[in-house]
Amino acid sequence: MIIINLDVMMAKRKMSLNELSDKVGITLANLSILKNNHAKAVRLSTLDALCRALDCQPADILEYVPDTQEETVKESERLVKPGENKREKIPVNEGA
Repeated sequence: MIIINLDVMMAKRKMSLNELSDKVGITLANLSILKNNHAKAVRLSTLDALCRALDCQPADILEYVPDTQEETVKESERLVKPGENKREKIPVNEGA
């Protein structure tokens, strides 16, 4: 999974969310989504603007962390549509 370390860079630059929002031209709500790692995607133009405002490289903001098996299972369960069975019970032949 990709972790967005926006809060770390903001702290290093001693920049508030309001100040970053003004410099980048992104709403506070959207910056909060990025800062709290709830974003599903980030436009390259947004990443460019963040790097420019924070005087950093993309790798200072983005970090790759391998998924654990537990996180992968949680993700697959989250992708199930409402009303669908999350896991179908499969009968096990215990006599074999």
